[in-house]
Amino acid sequence: MILYTCEKDFLDKHPLDQVGSEDFFRSPRDLETYVNQFYTSENFPISPAFGRDFDSDNSIDITADIRLQGALNLDDARSIDFSGVRSVNFFLDNYARVKENHDLEEYKQYLGEALFFKALIYFNLLDRYGDIQWLTNTLNTDSPELYKARDPRNVVTDSIIATLDKAATYLTDSKTNGASRINKWMALMLQSRVALFEGSWEEYHANTAFGVVNPQPEKYYSKVVEATTAIIESGLYDIYSTGNPTSDYYNLFKLRDYSSNQEVMFWQEFNTELGQGDLVFRREPNYRMQFPYENSLSKSLADSYLCIDGNPIANNNLFQGYTSIVTETQNRDPRFTQTIAIPDDVWKIYGDGSISYYNEVYDNLNTRVDLNCPGGYVIKKGYNPEVVYHVPQYEDTPGIIYRYAEVLLNYAEAKAQLGIITQADLDISINKLRERVGMPNLVLGSIVQDPQWDFPTLSPIINEVRRERRVELALEGLRFFDIRRWAAADELIVGERPKGFLASQLVRNIYPVDQNGFLDPYKNQIPNGYLFDVSRDYLLPISKAQIELNKDNLIQNPGWGE
Repeated sequence: MILYTCEKDFLDKHPLDQVGSEDFFRSPRDLETYVNQFYTSENFPISPAFGRDFDSDNSIDITADIRLQGALNLDDARSIDFSGVRSVNFFLDNYARVKENHDLEEYKQYLGEALFFKALIYFNLLDRYGDIQWLTNTLNTDSPELYKARDPRNVVTDSIIATLDKAATYLTDSKTNGASRINKWMALMLQSRVALFEGSWEEYHANTAFGVVNPQPEKYYSKVVEATTAIIESGLYDIYSTGNPTSDYYNLFKLRDYSSNQEVMFWQEFNTELGQGDLVFRREPNYRMQFPYENSLSKSLADSYLCIDGNPIANNNLFQGYTSIVTETQNRDPRFTQTIAIPDDVWKIYGDGSISYYNEVYDNLNTRVDLNCPGGYVIKKGYNPEVVYHVPQYEDTPGIIYRYAEVLLNYAEAKAQLGIITQADLDISINKLRERVGMPNLVLGSIVQDPQWDFPTLSPIINEVRRERRVELALEGLRFFDIRRWAAADELIVGERPKGFLASQLVRNIYPVDQNGFLDPYKNQIPNGYLFDVSRDYLLPISKAQIELNKDNLIQNPGWGE
């Protein structure tokens, strides 16, 4: 996935964990070649057209998400895939051959990458299944470890964090171009994500079937602070800004090159001239995002954006109401109109310099399939209106994987959860994000009560940190991740249906509306709202076949039966 060489089959190389020659792993080049196989779209997913939040309360697709519906089927459960674990353990079991003729300085980068990928692969397994077997060596078909019980999730998390600590000691501390090799700071960014996930999981799932014995959320929050502080103090990264609050946030996601960008820590580069464009990924975000294609954002997300005074829309005279998409966006956090299109926005810029505007989309919304928009809010974030970059199947549009904004949000949340956040902490984290878009600072002692807070039983600062995270990271694939670790499906998902804007502003409407006139696209699909099962659906099930192979030790996840 990361285009490091000019080989056209870079992404199609077969796993090298069956290398049998004693001559392999003898040179740094061998180690580099081996770890290249882990730079894949599975390990580094990027936001496709319309983003990756359709499994959450942020977005609306034409069909309700099956997991949110509570309709996952045990018969369709997949076996846990340990192939990636085996591949990286094979490297760690054999790389030492290189020591015979080479100094550590020559190959430590690739050792660090292997450790990073072991941690990342395990984190993906932990995220999906919870408890998981931690394997330290390459196993064979007769290895007894194949039949061991699952290790507790906190034990696995500790191993992941320790592995990333070790990886950071080997990886380069240079910023690099962010598109070729992993560096130390990316390892620490991932570590902060892992530790925040486990800390909040242990806190909010405590005393449930998903909890752990002797939870220690503070330990993990403290690790988040440690990792993010190191990144912040490195001075290598900052928030992207040209001093234009009305466009900088939007422009960040449509740049053509991030090699010198201060905010983007890791990104995916495509190059169609080398035959390495979207031939493999078929992402084509700009080509697809010309039209809504039955995708939209939700009213719930739209309502999260504060007014320009830094206060919520409830009981705020600055809020101009829902009469139209234009009035709704007036006097709001500029990220609103940099995420959601309004009629006066530029829609297409043609090669001859002529321009079309989004009023052509809104005037014809829901008149044909490609213009169908279930919630009415047309997604703009991540879209480049320059038609020259709208190439079906072969776009070379780059994709952001890790960005510094998440580091700052992780830092602020961990500090808030520890109960030690200060105004100085907010000023070096959340307020830097607000500064980019010209929003007032979040002031610790002056938070206005919001009657529509998602989490009214939690402190004002935690509610506002979570709001900031939702708004800043919208469509980047972390919303459902957050809902699950906060054990928040009961507040945000269960019994809910995502709504859209007022249907009265549409020339034609093909979707149901609620009693207040707002679009209610799932009204007929899920009349009782989402039926996400909070006693089951926070984790995926393990296949019956895999459990049968290890029925003495392998136990099914909570709520999925024997």
